[in-house]
Amino acid sequence: MQQEQRPGRRTLLGAAAALGAGAVVVGSGAAPAVAAQSGTGRDGQAGHGGSYKDLPKPTVIGHRGGSGYRPEHTLGSYQFALDNGADVIEQDVVPTKDGHLVCRHENDITGTTDVAARPEFASRKTTKTVDGEAHTGWFTEDFTLAELKTLRAKERIPGTRGHNTLYDGRWQVPTLEEVLKWADEQGRKRGRRIWLHIETKHPTYFRKAGLGLEERLAKLLRRYGRAGRNSHTFLQSFEPGSLQRLNRLGVDCPKVLLLDDLNTRPWDFVEAKDPRTVADLITPKGLKWVTGFAQGIGPWLNLIIPRDKNDKLTKPTTLVRDAHAAGLILHPYTMRNENSFLPADFRRGTDPNAYGDVFGAFKTYFATGIDGIFSDNCDTAALARADFVKG
Repeated sequence: MQQEQRPGRRTLLGAAAALGAGAVVVGSGAAPAVAAQSGTGRDGQAGHGGSYKDLPKPTVIGHRGGSGYRPEHTLGSYQFALDNGADVIEQDVVPTKDGHLVCRHENDITGTTDVAARPEFASRKTTKTVDGEAHTGWFTEDFTLAELKTLRAKERIPGTRGHNTLYDGRWQVPTLEEVLKWADEQGRKRGRRIWLHIETKHPTYFRKAGLGLEERLAKLLRRYGRAGRNSHTFLQSFEPGSLQRLNRLGVDCPKVLLLDDLNTRPWDFVEAKDPRTVADLITPKGLKWVTGFAQGIGPWLNLIIPRDKNDKLTKPTTLVRDAHAAGLILHPYTMRNENSFLPADFRRGTDPNAYGDVFGAFKTYFATGIDGIFSDNCDTAALARADFVKG
């Protein structure tokens, strides 16, 4: 998927426009959470505690790594985030044709690799419908890992982040296993485990294609000592059924249900003909249901503070209060420094690619009581948190 057209799903458009079967049953009954799985011996290293409750608040989550500065979902992006203020680093996972999990925001790799310039793969360009939306390009599930490793990563939005194109071609598409090894190595150097935030992308779509994500993910998490409750790993998904399946597989990491725009429905709800929307899931009744399989929610920022027709912030909703009352943490998405992504209140000047008053925006969102935030610019987020904590 290129720049997403809907306002949710961590869109890269949004404010920019203003400037210029086999799936788990996800019916109304909650799937029971499994009993606590004991962590491995590596879970108790020094530094941030093994429990998500021990993380600094608000927690800074490096969105796709340090994607404001390096091409997203590369080892370079993850390293930048780790070195520049992120408490937790995010990975999105999709499968290859031969079943390996790789880190890409979407299975469509047209905009994030050099595949379009590779004549040997020209015949693989195709159109697919993913979660009800048609996309034309090249897709990870049509490549073996060996083939995918011949490609090089590049900047997704070069028109906005031309400085990132300096690093086009420097890194490959990493496998999740490579990232887990990298996190272990970095943890040994720092004397503490590295927190990760792993998302299953389009899990119903891939299960129907015979490439179920959850079993593969569970196997890797166990191999690297990250399947336990205090294993320094969050698991996230826009599909409740994916988190429920991971629970049934005995994976006891804290889980976060991602929430899109109010009128959208998780794709596994669509497939199961469950009529509930995100608006239903953020009511006290819906949030109570979420507690049956998750420890937190990851709402689109507009669910925390809506924007008006002029793209300015309005009054905060009751979502933070209601989620906390249900015992859920909130990790909303996504803060970016550029004017084009900020509410109109915090834009500065007329250049959509210039930085706005992002510190003012962070302060406004932090004041709602959120527990963490996804940001492309983790260094800015960390400074904003320091300011906020000082008062």
